[in-house]
Amino acid sequence: MSEKSKAVFLMAATALIWSSGGLAIKLVEWSPMAITGVRSALAALTLVLVFRGRLKFGVSFVQLGAAVGYAGLLITNVAATKLTTSANAILLAYTAPVYVALLAPWFLKEKTSRSDWLFIAVTVGGMVLFFVDKLSATGLWGNIIAVATGFSYAIFTLCMRAQKSASPVESVIMGHMITAFCGLPFMFGSTPSAESWLGLIYLGIFQQGISLALYTWAIKRLGALEAILIMTLEPIFNPILVALGYGEIPGKWALVGGFVVIGAVTARGVLPLLKREKAVNMQRRRIK
Repeated sequence: MSEKSKAVFLMAATALIWSSGGLAIKLVEWSPMAITGVRSALAALTLVLVFRGRLKFGVSFVQLGAAVGYAGLLITNVAATKLTTSANAILLAYTAPVYVALLAPWFLKEKTSRSDWLFIAVTVGGMVLFFVDKLSATGLWGNIIAVATGFSYAIFTLCMRAQKSASPVESVIMGHMITAFCGLPFMFGSTPSAESWLGLIYLGIFQQGISLALYTWAIKRLGALEAILIMTLEPIFNPILVALGYGEIPGKWALVGGFVVIGAVTARGVLPLLKREKAVNMQRRRIK
């Protein structure tokens, strides 16, 4: 198997491992904050062991901002998954590019194009559909928290872009450490069962720790377009696994909204790359 084929396989494996997080969180019977705290403590330890000798922690504003954004992403995602359907939690998190497009002109001095505004309008329309379904009080709050997940993801992305030599590992480890510290007070209220501990170990070591090591290896050997397309497996398989393993079925309007959001996010990532590739090919033909 070639190195490129291995990268495709490992990126797909990463997406599937990440997609299993919704089901694992649903099956762990414990406080959401306690779950995310233990998961992050195990993940931080795993990543430090995997990347030992190669880590360069700093105290820059953008690295700390990325860590705080990642911690917010971790905490709100677990809380949202517990309070609403796993499909709603993961799909609303994928609205992050909306906030990136809105904040990039101010934070990164990157201009938002007309096509970006169209993308924002379509994605917001998809978000609205999640709230059309009949929701319980907790489900409504779960959806609102899931929107906060997307915003936290955007902060993480913006701060990572602002780093000149962006390496996600240090910021991710710092984010996990912040999350573990925030979850610590909630770990003493009750004790999880043996089955829940197995779920926590899987979430921390494999779903968050080892999967990131696979991602960082594969992303260096794949094009941006390939990575974007492969990673759409996560929001697709997350609700499927939860439906099969937990019996949770998202509402019809949430499914429609999910297709709209994923379609818009994928198109925004794919179309610029296709245009760039077309321009490069035309330039090559002129040179010949």
